[in-house]
Parts: sequence; structure tokens; C-alpha cells
Amino acid sequence: MKKILLVICGVLLSWNASALDFAGIHLVEKMQVGSAVLQLNGGGIRTRFFFKIYVGALYLPQKQTSAEAIIAGEHERRIAMYILHELSGEKLFSAFNDAIEANHSAAELAALDAKIQQMKQIFEAVHEVKPGDIIMLDYLPDSGTRITVNGTERGIIAGADFNRALLKVWLGRNPVQDDLKKGMLGG
Repeated sequence: MKKILLVICGVLLSWNASALDFAGIHLVEKMQVGSAVLQLNGGGIRTRFFFKIYVGALYLPQKQTSAEAIIAGEHERRIAMYILHELSGEKLFSAFNDAIEANHSAAELAALDAKIQQMKQIFEAVHEVKPGDIIMLDYLPDSGTRITVNGTERGIIAGADFNRALLKVWLGRNPVQDDLKKGMLGG
């Protein structure tokens, strides 16, 4: 009887552990991106000065724990951002830009400049994001990084180089937040 109870408890605990919830946001286990079904790799909360800014989640074709392998991969993937704190489009872009700069040399930034400026235009057009808004950053190998806000496509930025630069915001050697990187890597 004890063995049966232990097995049942183990199953219930493992079932609970697989569901990820952060700040009232439930991260679904699977999402469709392009023709691929992606699974949740991990997630966490981006905080700044005691404020919860967003819940971030990484979706991949299969779970991976190596940031380098994820960044180098040439397959569909998604970063989902569930906004918890109001931000202007300008501040949102500035945060992305600061994190990209922290992970790249001057020469790498110069090569990415036109694409970073395209991202700036996209977020300036968004104006602001509010709690409850959802930003999806999808990499589609044939076209580039598609930026969607609340289900509306805002633009596509071509090139795997830009998507790798964007992934380094969370997974690079200088991530925007160490515990968010760990969470997105499934830790």
C-alpha cells in the first residue's frame, strides 16, 4: 500500500512541476510557429527595481539546456513575453538595444545596425505595451524574426544573425537577468 501511495504522490508532484506559472501567467506546454510545433523550454520573470516587467518563455522544437546550441540552431523558435508592467515602445526598444550591445562587439553591432534600426521603428510604432499585452518574437528560418504584438504582426526582420543577437538578450554571456536565463534554459 505504501508503494502505491508513493507512486501516486510522485506522479502528482511531477505533473505539478511540469506546469509553469509566473505572476498569474500560465505558460502553455506547446505552441505552433510556422509549420513547427514547439514545446516550452522554460521561462521566468524579468524584474527591474522591484517591478515585475514581463514573464518570458522560450519555445523550441525540443528541450535544450545549452544556450550556445540554442543560439546557433537553425530552426523555428519563439520568445513569448507576457507584459506585467506598462512600458513605452521607446523604453522597450532601449532595453532590447542595451542588452544586445552588452553581448556584441562594436564590429558586430555595426553589422547589425540596419536590423536594429528596423526593430526600433517597429517598437516606436507600437507606442506602448500594458499589462496583459503579449509580444511574440518568432524565428522563421525562411523569412527571419517576426515580431507580433497582441496577435498583430508588426514586422519581420530578415536574417539568422539578427535572431541570434536577439536571443543573446536572454541567453548570451551578459543576459538581461541571470535567473531568467536559467529559467529559460529549463533550470
